[in-house]
Amino acid sequence: VQLVESGGGMVQAGGSLRLSCTGSRGTFSLNAMGWSRQAPGKEQEFVAAISETGRTTTYADSVKGRFTISRDAGKIAVYLSMNNLKPEDTGIYYCLGSRASFVNSSIGEFDYWGQGTQVTVSE
Repeated sequence: VQLVESGGGMVQAGGSLRLSCTGSRGTFSLNAMGWSRQAPGKEQEFVAAISETGRTTTYADSVKGRFTISRDAGKIAVYLSMNNLKPEDTGIYYCLGSRASFVNSSIGEFDYWGQGTQVTVSE
C-alpha cells in the first residue's frame, strides 16, 4: 500500500488547512485510516482516525472541535480539515492506514504510513 499526503503548508495562527491522502491498495487490505503528527523534537502522536465505513471517528483531545477527519467511501482517500490552527499544531503530518476496520487512538495499530507533509503555523 502506498499513501501520499498533500495540502501541507504555512499558515498564521487561526487559519485553516486541509490535508489530503490518497493511495493505491495493491493486493493488501486497507480499512481504517487516520492521521498522526510529529513536532520538532517530540514523539509522533495520534491525531485522528476514521473507520472503514466512515461512520466512526476519534480525535486526540488537543484537536477536538478544530479538526475533522473524513474519507471517500470505497476509496483509499482520507482528509483532515484543520481550523483555528495553533502554533503547537506545527509538525509533519502522516497519513495512516490499517488492516483493521477501526483503530482507536493507537498509532501502533496502523500498518501503513505515508511520507508526511509539513504543516507550519506561525504566531
